[in-house]
Amino acid sequence: MGRKKVPPSALAKALAKLPIDDAKKLLAVAARTARARSRTIVALGSSHLARVSRWVDAQDAVTLALCALACVFTYLAASYVSAALVPKVDVALTDEERRGGYDAPGGKSQKWKRGAPFPKDRIPCYDPGTMEMLGPDMPAMSAADVKAAIAKARIAQKQWATSSFAKRRSLLRVIQRFVLENQDEICEVSGAGKPLVDAAFGEILTTMEKIKWLLKEGERWLRPEKRGAGLMMFYKSARVEYRPVGVMGAIVPWNYPFHNVFNPLLANVFAGNALVVKVSEHASWSSKYYGRAIKACLAAVGAPTDLVQIVHGYAEAGGAVVTGGCDKVVFVGSTGVGRAVMRAAAETLTPVVLELGGKDPFIVLQDADLSQCVPMALRGAFQSCGQNCAGAERFYVHAKKYDEFVKRVVAAASKCRQGWALAPNVDCGAMCMPNQAAYVQSLVDDAVAKGATAAVGGAMDADAAGQARPISHWSPYDRFYPPTVLVGVTHEMRIMREEVFGPVLAIVKIHSDDEAVALANDCDFGLGSNVFGSRKRALRVGAKLNAGMTTVNDFCATYMAQSLPFGGVKESGFDRFGGVEGLRGCCHVKSVVVDGVPGIRTDIPRPLQARSIHWFPYDPVGVVHADP
Repeated sequence: MGRKKVPPSALAKALAKLPIDDAKKLLAVAARTARARSRTIVALGSSHLARVSRWVDAQDAVTLALCALACVFTYLAASYVSAALVPKVDVALTDEERRGGYDAPGGKSQKWKRGAPFPKDRIPCYDPGTMEMLGPDMPAMSAADVKAAIAKARIAQKQWATSSFAKRRSLLRVIQRFVLENQDEICEVSGAGKPLVDAAFGEILTTMEKIKWLLKEGERWLRPEKRGAGLMMFYKSARVEYRPVGVMGAIVPWNYPFHNVFNPLLANVFAGNALVVKVSEHASWSSKYYGRAIKACLAAVGAPTDLVQIVHGYAEAGGAVVTGGCDKVVFVGSTGVGRAVMRAAAETLTPVVLELGGKDPFIVLQDADLSQCVPMALRGAFQSCGQNCAGAERFYVHAKKYDEFVKRVVAAASKCRQGWALAPNVDCGAMCMPNQAAYVQSLVDDAVAKGATAAVGGAMDADAAGQARPISHWSPYDRFYPPTVLVGVTHEMRIMREEVFGPVLAIVKIHSDDEAVALANDCDFGLGSNVFGSRKRALRVGAKLNAGMTTVNDFCATYMAQSLPFGGVKESGFDRFGGVEGLRGCCHVKSVVVDGVPGIRTDIPRPLQARSIHWFPYDPVGVVHADP
């Protein structure tokens, strides 16, 4: 007789009741178990424990770390079971990709000059946390290069479209095993300036969840679906079929270099499509490694290696993805560029999916539990240094909770440590985009000038604790904006209107649920939203929010629930990717009607033919067109 399975909720409750010393011992045992499989996961468990312990109660931190490790061990166990059946793919990092630094031809380590323009025909690759060059410049692809890549993908797609779901699952399992066995390399090579803990949780675990969902549910949602034919067509059988769209184009940003490539890849190859993905010029370095890995995984299952094409370049290359012959395009990026993509796609009537900017509200109601929502607020604002489209940017806190919320947030944020992504004990990394920190500073300065107060941070030349740091010609510090907490914020300030994309937690005091809803909806964006309070009350408030997604008593949990679609309303875009709707969005929806009984012809009965006023060009029995 098998052992009784313990529900995840019961496990979490049991862990929460553990004495702190026992919980730490359990964590140590878990880390030793994982040591042989992944150095990153060991580092992840210990560093995340230390990191979160400063923000929440230590016992809750241990519970969170243990649950994270338990989740990872599930993946590791799955890899052990299937290792004999799933081909192993080895793709080694080059010495430069291992962050060994790049020596110029003259022998000196190069740095990217602050403020220098990018050349048009090549892409400089540098670490935003040190400004050191990661390797030689990459060539920027022209429009002709992109069209050639689309042509290759189309040839490969015609072969892949005939593959079975079993074949497609085998490809996903190869990718799954590769990711499991190369977590360290994937995190280290990203070059986006984010700490390993953010890379592991935001990129690795999210991607693995998507693979798991597709393996389990993908075929179910792409199989032909029977529909009712109606009373008038009772003798027919009707169904909907989901056919591959062909070549999907994707233009993705730099903030999640690994997941932004593999997220559209997984859904499209499972749907039978080819993918041409244009990566940001700020994430080109890591995409070289990912591209080699993708081709190796395709080859391992006998799939055409041209099925996925990675495009490097600037606006010309992105425009060619839209106008160069793709059958559909997904764009993830800013609202302004999204409009340009839509205009270009209109010339060829190419359908587009737009996932644009966000300025998500984070509402703390009168009956919210601060011990729960404060750590979520910090994660929502400071995760990946605030460079998250679904990050929390507007915090509305009820007056009865306001003072205590501010006190706890300020105490925790002031302890946040910022630095180079691969350095130990780093909570917040660098900002990837040039001049982004200066833009964030302009928003903070505007808020302070209009009456807000920077309770933590607020100055680009100082860290979160207020310690001065130099900004010089070769310094990377203009890429480090300190975690900042603003209080006394109003909607007249730019920081409540414009997308920040930086580590700023701006707090507004509210006095009622209706005021919270009105202020939250007073925004041009409508991507996600987060509401904290009693379940019934929070759901009632969330139902009134004009957003594509709402999470109750958590932050952005909708993205980890892989069955759910992701997308927004208003200037946050339209249509969806992810989940059932996103998977089916990779397909043409085709209506099919056949005879109800195979082998038996079901014409319209003769009496109905005779009485049909639409029968043309003759009336066989003279009823309709009989002479008067």
